[in-house]
Amino acid sequence: MFIHWIDLFGTAVFAIAGSLAAGRKQMDLFGVVVLALATALGGGTMRDMLLGAHPIFWVADPTYVIVAVSASIVTFVAARYLRLPHQLLLLADALGLAFFTVLGTQRAEAAEAPTAVCIIMGVMTGVAGGMIRDVLAGEVPLILRREIYATASLAGAVVYVGMEAIVPGPVIAPLVAMVVALALRLAAIRWNLSLPVFPSERAGGNGA
Repeated sequence: MFIHWIDLFGTAVFAIAGSLAAGRKQMDLFGVVVLALATALGGGTMRDMLLGAHPIFWVADPTYVIVAVSASIVTFVAARYLRLPHQLLLLADALGLAFFTVLGTQRAEAAEAPTAVCIIMGVMTGVAGGMIRDVLAGEVPLILRREIYATASLAGAVVYVGMEAIVPGPVIAPLVAMVVALALRLAAIRWNLSLPVFPSERAGGNGA
């Protein structure tokens, strides 16, 4: 039950992130709902398809759709009366990333997938929805930018798998992993952290 409520909360948070991204592009209510659904359900849908899980999670339980649509409408209405800070989008996205990474890893684990596959499915669940959102909104996806994003998701998935092997249980491992992923992502936002980039050829070298 605890994990289910976290899953629904993550769905709402990612739907809010999608709605805010739509708002920055001045989309109408329909566009807001579409981006919210894509952000909240996209990663999990890809995960279930690759794992061969049928029916897809939101088809089996339409509560996820209801939560995502409700969160998008509330965000749309709130934005008309309140001045929502720009950082709210990054915060909502970071929360969704942390929650869905761990939940995606758990889903793959429940499907008895190998450990490496569980980690990959966790990262996919965490980042794919945001990728779809950014593409639909005409933005370069966060995962393709220099700042730490997918790395935070990967760290959360690895920590979860490691913690689960040491301290199995429904609460401790998921919480620690979520905190790690969230803390790393927020640190990247706060201090503009990024991974090293591949060095380009120096001017004046042995060019053709």
